[in-house]
Amino acid sequence: MSLSFSNKEGVTIPIRIINNLINEKDTLSELDSFVGDGDHGINLAKGMTLAKKKISVANDTMSSGFEKIAHALENEVGGSLGPLFGFFFEAMSSESKDHQAIDGQVIYDMMTAAAEQVAYLTEAKVGDKTIVDVLFPAVDAYKESWEQTQITQSALTAMGRSAQEGLKATANMLAAYGRGHRLGEKVIGHQDSGAMTMNMIFQTFISEVEKLVA
Repeated sequence: MSLSFSNKEGVTIPIRIINNLINEKDTLSELDSFVGDGDHGINLAKGMTLAKKKISVANDTMSSGFEKIAHALENEVGGSLGPLFGFFFEAMSSESKDHQAIDGQVIYDMMTAAAEQVAYLTEAKVGDKTIVDVLFPAVDAYKESWEQTQITQSALTAMGRSAQEGLKATANMLAAYGRGHRLGEKVIGHQDSGAMTMNMIFQTFISEVEKLVA
């Protein structure tokens, strides 16, 4: 069964994602100190704080909220972080903005577009200790479940489980990019900060959708 909620009601989703990522900035930066430059959470929170100032429950929808997150990340956050997550949220916005009701099929289209946009920007593949270790398997899990069942809750559960498994798997990976790549085997035992961020986004999205359709 494809449960749905209104795009207007869904404004709580980007707001909750923003708040959760800001609250976890120290955890993300601490993790990044083992596999990156140690500033992942700080830079992410900078973009999220700017987006938070521009989003309101009264005037925004889920789609416009995602668009404002995207613009804040793309315009204000440097390195690969801004464009990758910015394009992710931009695609989520673009695929949903013409829909007043958000159901399982719209979520399918949003997730598909988001994964495709990130794939367009990066050559990273699953196993490289990056955000795609969570993103690609999670989206594939949602799509496979939705195509088989047409049950939104089942697809969301499959996506959440796969995202968690993808994050956990990064701890045993060598890094293919950035400072982590130069550190070699020293990164073994530490999860990737970008993958953790992506997992937080998925888990928050799922939790908020479940509240909206309850």
